[in-house]
Amino acid sequence: MEKISKSDQNVLQMILNPNLPVVEDEVTIVDDSDSKFDKETLSVVKNLEKNGVKLAEEKKFGDAMKLFDEAIDTLPLRASGFNNRAQVKRLMGNVDGALDDLNKAIELSKGRGKAGELALVQRGMIKKLKGEKESAFDDFKQAADLGNLFAKKEIVESNPYAALCNQMLGKVIGEMQKGTVSS
Repeated sequence: MEKISKSDQNVLQMILNPNLPVVEDEVTIVDDSDSKFDKETLSVVKNLEKNGVKLAEEKKFGDAMKLFDEAIDTLPLRASGFNNRAQVKRLMGNVDGALDDLNKAIELSKGRGKAGELALVQRGMIKKLKGEKESAFDDFKQAADLGNLFAKKEIVESNPYAALCNQMLGKVIGEMQKGTVSS
């Protein structure tokens, strides 16, 4: 099987998803947001967050919240802790609290880096579920510009023309596979 070049992948992406941003090879987003923190303190906070994520995955939300609160108290200017805590708040049903934390994560990250990207996607999903489609689209667009594939998918799915085109293309491809396409 022949490997597709990055240039060919970009062209194919433009054809299949014309509304998505084109990612150039020369553009690299560097997330140096943690470089401003003391390495030792940062290591402690990252460990707190890692353990908090594990606890959240085990559905021990109260214990996870305590660790995220401690991480935020230790480094209150670090976006990641707010993003992680927002996830737990959302899982606990505290959507407004989650939105507050996501807004803070986006503010601290300036909407950049991994924490900013994930906070934008999470906030976009909450807005989408609340019926705030335009505002959700804006968050997904910003996250897609940072390279988030989920956000790119959400943008395409929210475009009625792209959805119709994808539906028609899927039908044609299905017919081609069955050998039922007429000329």
